[in-house]
Amino acid sequence: MIVTIDGPAGAGKSTVASRLAERLGFRYLDTGAMYRALTWLAMHEGIDLGEGQRLGELARESRVELDESGRVLIAGSDVTAAIRQSRIDRMVPVVARHPEVREVMRERQRELAELGDAVIEGRDIGTVVCPNADVKVYLVAERQVREQRRQTERPDIGADALATDLRARDDSDRARMQPAEDAEVIDTSDLDVENVVDRIEALVRARLVA
Repeated sequence: MIVTIDGPAGAGKSTVASRLAERLGFRYLDTGAMYRALTWLAMHEGIDLGEGQRLGELARESRVELDESGRVLIAGSDVTAAIRQSRIDRMVPVVARHPEVREVMRERQRELAELGDAVIEGRDIGTVVCPNADVKVYLVAERQVREQRRQTERPDIGADALATDLRARDDSDRARMQPAEDAEVIDTSDLDVENVVDRIEALVRARLVA
């Protein structure tokens, strides 16, 4: 069974998806980490982030690995911690917007999905990567709530800078940030993580019974 969880930055995707996967005994796939890993590698190798074709080639040459312990690896390096740095935060949208990059990443994400039961989170998983997923969820939240959550995650970045970054991310993602027609839309603004996970788990259990 494949469960997809999409939504904008700060809606709670990563926390909810990892918790849900733990409950269900499924694999957890953080597709955002894949773009972060590629961004890290490109910056590490001094590649121009505006060169979509070169970045697409780099993505194809250097497959991202997501292991069961949550580690993220690329080109023989464990980048689990490095990809969470603020400098990567700022540049991921620049890399992710290239069609050449997205094509390679989507292929890889489909390969990982085909390995079996998984909770996959991202921005276009239910619409593009896994349109035939068994359960699709789209998380939303009020902008102020999302800003507060990002501030908690990134205390090293000022509130104004974070708000500006979130707006930029939203603008960059807008073209591909639409819930699938058969997705369950959940507003997480006033819900804690366990409430959200409970609701999605109920959807999964109902689908399993059906």
